Amino acid sequence: MQQRSVQPELLETLPHDHPDALRSREDLLTVNAVMGNHRWIARMLRRHARPGWRITEIGAGDGALSLQLVRQGLCQQADLHAFDLAPRPATWPSAAAWTQGDLFAQPLPPSQVLIANLFLHHFQPPQLLLLGSRIPAETKVILAAEPARYRIHTLLGRLLCSLAQFHYITRYDMQVSIRAGFRRQELPNLLGIETGWEITVQETVFGGYRMMALRS
Repeated sequence: MQQRSVQPELLETLPHDHPDALRSREDLLTVNAVMGNHRWIARMLRRHARPGWRITEIGAGDGALSLQLVRQGLCQQADLHAFDLAPRPATWPSAAAWTQGDLFAQPLPPSQVLIANLFLHHFQPPQLLLLGSRIPAETKVILAAEPARYRIHTLLGRLLCSLAQFHYITRYDMQVSIRAGFRRQELPNLLGIETGWEITVQETVFGGYRMMALRS
């Protein structure tokens, strides 16, 4: 799996409130728990973010990650902004901002922290480069938790899907996601953020690709 292969995922084709979409998003909570994505992002925020810093999550989905950050006291509602194609969730805090629409059709809000969880692998290299060029000047920390692209993870993914009895959409999309994932320094290179950032990349046994970028 040397080369990335970015293909549409089934979840992207369904309305946000479709029963199959809702079921698949429930599965994703388990996937994130196994991969440890939310826990890693929370740890990095505790270590590197400062009180009062604004946080933007792109590809927020149902808002589960950002809501956890609020509950854990890692950010205030008023300092939180989320982007997604889906509409604002009913559980989204009234003081937090939610922008529905195309990420590339409008500028990112100024914030000190930019978070992406299982989102950036959806994009082709030109789109990632464009996104990297539009990171606000105020941004000091970028946290991205994505799939790692190794054959062993396709096998482990199939095992997890079988044991957890995941929905067929989750089963299909997981394999598509892994093939579109990242290895080594690919993500910072594709974003074009090699200069002016201190980059740390970690690949985990449970299929996680974690990139943290701190502005120099």
